[in-house]
Amino acid sequence: MRITARRSVVAALVAAATAVLTFFGTTPAQAALPTPVSASTARSYLASMPATTEHSRTGYSRDLFPHWITISGACNTRETVLKRDGSGVVTDSSCAATSGSWYSPYDGATWYAASDVDIDHLIPLAEAWDSGAYNWTTSKRQALANDLTRPQLLAVTDNVNQSKGDQDPGTWWPSRTAYKCTYARAWVQVKYYYGLSVDSAEKSSLSSVLNGC
Repeated sequence: MRITARRSVVAALVAAATAVLTFFGTTPAQAALPTPVSASTARSYLASMPATTEHSRTGYSRDLFPHWITISGACNTRETVLKRDGSGVVTDSSCAATSGSWYSPYDGATWYAASDVDIDHLIPLAEAWDSGAYNWTTSKRQALANDLTRPQLLAVTDNVNQSKGDQDPGTWWPSRTAYKCTYARAWVQVKYYYGLSVDSAEKSSLSSVLNGC
């Protein structure tokens, strides 16, 4: 009994120490979005995608891409990604995150309040519209806007997500250089899967990064 009690105390101390280290950023959480295809596969996908002129944004509305939808119980897509991408996330009865930490792969920052984190649509919804989603069904637009299977959604610093806005890789990349290859691979994978087009500046920029991966 004494040995068991001792082990319980040690286990509790280790858990407490780990929590302290995580809180002070020594072991930041790593975004756990689905792993994108390899660089060689992304290059192959991109080569098969002809560069085309983007469609007019006339008629676009975020409401045409229903989100966030219920995923399980009281949890919607945003809350599901917050739990997936965070470390030590605690939620209340309505599935809202009340504590935890989130590492933003775009800029390398770690946050301790869910209010400081946005769920980024890797392919922005307006960009998806311009690239072909203008003629999709509502159900297909909803699938893209809530896709947890492909690397389309991830938790990032809110103001970084806002600065990205609706831009594609022709004009915007994560500031963290180490993440650019992953970003390019994910971008191409999602666009290829959904049959979305790329414009010439976007394709050129993606090719340049992927060729260096």
